[in-house]
Amino acid sequence: MVAILLAVHVLAAIVSVGPVTVAASLFPRYARAAAADPAGGVAASASAAAMHRITRVYAVLSLVVPVFGVATAAALHVLTQTWVLASMLLTLGAGLVLALLVVPRQRRVLELLVGELPPPDGLRREWGRLASATGVFNLAWAAVVVLMILRPGSTTGS
Repeated sequence: MVAILLAVHVLAAIVSVGPVTVAASLFPRYARAAAADPAGGVAASASAAAMHRITRVYAVLSLVVPVFGVATAAALHVLTQTWVLASMLLTLGAGLVLALLVVPRQRRVLELLVGELPPPDGLRREWGRLASATGVFNLAWAAVVVLMILRPGSTTGS
């Protein structure tokens, strides 16, 4: 049973968290391209909207990852180990950053892009905030992956 839980946890992480990370990272590129060429940036604007949609949908799907992660840790009797607790805190933090900062700021940038005359200063400010939030989200997930691989202080071997 542990093998099945672990397999679902890892597959869910690859299939759901991967696309969220990539889409969140690509969003600013397409949004900037759309803002740089308002007349001809329709494709870039559509791409930015698609990255936002992927970010939102896969963020919800990625909720499976911590559910199966906790189930796996419980089955392995490692739920109270420091590396698991740290991973859980980082995962919670990443989820909050995604839900409260990244997705709303993407939506705000899209709103500014479809406005009649988007304020360049407003867009620049939002891009900076969005880039920071996305970077924090990506770093949190990278730290979780490192913890899952290295398992510092683990009592279950290597």
